[in-house]
Amino acid sequence: MSEPPSRSSQRAGPKNNSESRGVIERLLEFLHPGPDSLHELLGTLADAEKRELIEPESRQMLEGVLRMAELSAGDVLVAAPHMDLLDIAAPYDELLGVVIDTGHSRFPVFEGQRDNIIGILLAKDLLKIQRAPELNLRALLRPTLFVPESKGLNELLRDFRSNRSHLAIVIDEFGNTAGLITIEDVLEEIVGEIEDEFDDKVGESGIYTLADGSQRVEGDAEIAAVNAAFSVKLPLDDFDTIGGLLAHEHGRVPRRGEAVALHGLLFTVMLTRGGSVRWFKVTRLPDARA
Repeated sequence: MSEPPSRSSQRAGPKNNSESRGVIERLLEFLHPGPDSLHELLGTLADAEKRELIEPESRQMLEGVLRMAELSAGDVLVAAPHMDLLDIAAPYDELLGVVIDTGHSRFPVFEGQRDNIIGILLAKDLLKIQRAPELNLRALLRPTLFVPESKGLNELLRDFRSNRSHLAIVIDEFGNTAGLITIEDVLEEIVGEIEDEFDDKVGESGIYTLADGSQRVEGDAEIAAVNAAFSVKLPLDDFDTIGGLLAHEHGRVPRRGEAVALHGLLFTVMLTRGGSVRWFKVTRLPDARA
């Protein structure tokens, strides 16, 4: 008759199983190590898409989330010289004209100097004055959210949510206004460019007509397509894309808000991503119109 297993042997069983599971896990980890860098993680996502484990759109959004963690407000802001501001002392008709011409829903309002931002005005709130002229514009201003250039986009997105804000003023290290950033700018780093309902794409050339009559051109649009759309003769010999040509002319990749003039056209950077220009806003220079 066999003896029942001792208590010590019963206690040893689970330990042995745990040890063997640990050995197997370590062996699998050695054979298939997990990604230990952002580059490897992005490669894993690309491989998952190739194996049809995730959709292309899902991979792009996941990559956007990962890359956003490395970006700060200073990387995607609209530079101060290109901000559309309202002067608290301006007459109502002038303010309404700026709102109509730009098409924004929110405006920083300054008093005296452009650096002295005293609040944010919603375009819809401006209409209240039309119905009740006795209203004071100052009373309609919303509080301003100020953030440093070094503010991470992931932290900024949390601030937007907690403060129920859609726009922030970015301050540089000296306390001056560096520019502004909106919640749409942050979200576009995740989901890509958010198209305007008034945009009209010209074929598949990467050239759009905006609501104000200007054009929006993809950074990787072919130079030949730009020549055809604007009836110009940009050189085709050394570069294939408009982004490459303008970076060469500028001496480096232009930052958001910077502009490059070439052959009667003014290319203003609307959005950058991954060290290259994603979108240019293109207008004709006055001399070119003449």
